[in-house]
Amino acid sequence: MSLTDLRVRDIMVTKPLVFKPERRLLDAVRVLVDQRLPGAPVIDDHGTLLGVLTESEFLQAVVVAGYHGESGGRVVDHMNRHVQTVDVEASLFDVAMLFVATSFRWFPVVDENRVVGIVARREVLRAILDGFGQRRSGIRG
Repeated sequence: MSLTDLRVRDIMVTKPLVFKPERRLLDAVRVLVDQRLPGAPVIDDHGTLLGVLTESEFLQAVVVAGYHGESGGRVVDHMNRHVQTVDVEASLFDVAMLFVATSFRWFPVVDENRVVGIVARREVLRAILDGFGQRRSGIRG
């Protein structure tokens, strides 16, 4: 299979960790740190993407909260609302090129603006390496 044959739906993480906007920021950050995740989508009750909470946002918020002795507020107060998403039907090539062109480590995967998964650089790299392995397995040396 080529990079244009595989789709994001074939490699994405389904049922990703998501947050509701009203969740306490420090609770959300604790979950992300404990699970070693770089961020998570923020969704409403219908699964519609509202924003993302990434390492950049939560590091800044936690530093400011710690400095001022505050609780940090809610996720909605710190999430990034300007989100780059990937369609569930996008090709592996297209998402790989997005990763090459940006510094993002992961993208929410959407189907009609509803979050259906996430795709990270690691999944793309694994799929590419798996493809190389399949092509090489037919070669005798």
